[in-house]
Amino acid sequence: MTEMTRALETAGGRGDSARLDTIRTLWSDPRRRRELLAALSGTLIAVALIAKYLAGQEGWPDMLLLLAAVVAGSDIAMRAAFSLRQRHFSIELLVTIAAVGAIAIGEYWEAAAVTFLFLFGAYLEARTLRHTRRVLEGLLDLAPTTAVVTRDGRQIDVLAHEVRPDEIVWIKPGAKVPVDGVVVDGLSAVDESAITGEPIPVEKSAGAEVYAGTINQAGLIKVRATGVGEDTTLARIIQRVEEAQEEKAPTQRFIERFARWYTPAIIALSVGALALTRNVELALTLLIIGCPGALVISTPVSVVAGIGRSAKRGILIKGGEYLENAGKITMLALDKTGTLTEGRPRVTDIVPLSPGASTAEVLYWAAVAESGSEHPLARSIMDAAQRESDVIPAADSFATLTGRGITATYGGWAIAVGTPELLAGLGVATNPDAMRVLGELQREGKTAVLVALDDDVLGVLGIADVVRGSAAEMIRQLERDGVGIVMLTGDNRRTAGAIAGELGISDVRAGLLPEEKQDAIRALQREGHVVAMVGDGINDAPALAAADLGIAMGAAGTDVAIETADIALMADDLMKVAEAIHLSRLTLRNIRQNVVIALATVTALLVGVIAGEVHMAGGMLIHELSVMVVILNGMRLLRA
Repeated sequence: MTEMTRALETAGGRGDSARLDTIRTLWSDPRRRRELLAALSGTLIAVALIAKYLAGQEGWPDMLLLLAAVVAGSDIAMRAAFSLRQRHFSIELLVTIAAVGAIAIGEYWEAAAVTFLFLFGAYLEARTLRHTRRVLEGLLDLAPTTAVVTRDGRQIDVLAHEVRPDEIVWIKPGAKVPVDGVVVDGLSAVDESAITGEPIPVEKSAGAEVYAGTINQAGLIKVRATGVGEDTTLARIIQRVEEAQEEKAPTQRFIERFARWYTPAIIALSVGALALTRNVELALTLLIIGCPGALVISTPVSVVAGIGRSAKRGILIKGGEYLENAGKITMLALDKTGTLTEGRPRVTDIVPLSPGASTAEVLYWAAVAESGSEHPLARSIMDAAQRESDVIPAADSFATLTGRGITATYGGWAIAVGTPELLAGLGVATNPDAMRVLGELQREGKTAVLVALDDDVLGVLGIADVVRGSAAEMIRQLERDGVGIVMLTGDNRRTAGAIAGELGISDVRAGLLPEEKQDAIRALQREGHVVAMVGDGINDAPALAAADLGIAMGAAGTDVAIETADIALMADDLMKVAEAIHLSRLTLRNIRQNVVIALATVTALLVGVIAGEVHMAGGMLIHELSVMVVILNGMRLLRA
């Protein structure tokens, strides 16, 4: 039972006035009006054919066919008239002329078949495009409607959009997160797959960010709201997907321009055929068969499906133009810090040097010394130590020596963490083993510090910004697909070279200022490359702007990245770069297939008409079947 039918049945019990109001409402909706007209026209055709060929009736079945043509043709003629007012020769104009001509020469079956098939085809096209957009409906379903907040010392339920910024929201296990915010209390795991596309739940504790539409799986958490209503990440994603699916790809714009010239050309061809042959039916058949319906739908159905599929995977593509561009990429430029690497230093090596000293002991004393420091390296040492021990005592006193390290005291022990120069100044001798380990770590592009307790060098710590786990796999995948890789970084050549060597990147350009990164992008373009740039969108802004495609990583919760990037990856997963390029290439291939199907069908039909082998109704049926083939082919992208 159709939506139209259900609505009419519902209206049945409300009285004549209510029934009329419902019909008026339905009629004002073009989609529903088309559904109703197609159903009525199809019914009239079925009754007429049964009466004529099964019951042997004459006369009145032809009137039913005429009525069916008028019913279906009315909507088509209205759209044709609107296009003419806009000085545009539309496909609907071809169908209208053909139908009127068929009626004029008494070919009622041809007129009814043509108008019904065209209207029904248009209805199916619209229905299919709505189906490809259901990812957006799925996103809308993610948005919770209520939230539990603390007001006046008690918990109350409010609508999600009524939550105030900085208000504390209580999120129970199994509940959807209604706002963007920061966890202030509690420990849990949150399913963020709807936002980032990542299937593994993320642990959340005090200080962690959460996003509206994600699902709290385990414990109770309290969240301070930072984004509510239209200011949430989910709302921005929905808006971006809506806008992107309306954006036209270059191929689509070309086809639309082609269709505007093609329609008058077909009219001229049919007029010419009429003048030469005096065959009205031939001229009318050329008009209707020449409709480029499948060609017009070939690109938008693929683009909408591709963007929808990408959004479901946590890849936001700004529009059809950028979807096509991603599939043409021949060179990928990558920032190092925060892109190829995690963007924060970690303790990667702990080398004990003193007899009897363990890695845990070296790390413990280093953390005690660094407990009062705000330096990024100190933070990395503290993070590593806290993973090994629950309690790291604070130093009794400490002093920072810029460029050298830190000294501290605790429980009567003197601690030093830093360079050989720092230890030498304190009278602590460094042995050859310590200097050897120090040199090895530095050659690997790591920051190396010595840890001393009183007069004894306990060991060496190696600290580095570690490579993302997905970086190597992404590079291998893209190189297999024929995409070149280049690293553009402001970091020194030694550190950049160490990271590049680990990842197998041969083209490394280090020590670059932001404008020099931009120059490097333009140089690659002059070499004939289509260049994509992946960066953080701040110091990489000039390069991102110069690139053919700008890609922002980890855009969840970052409205600037979502708004400015051509493609925004919601998760810090470099494999999504490769996935975005792969999906784009699938979409481009799908578009080309659709265009070939559409052009081949129209060409074959036109040749068949001229040869006298194809007639109006049969040709129209084949034409509409080609439209359905194009639609179904486009929908394959949803399962890619």
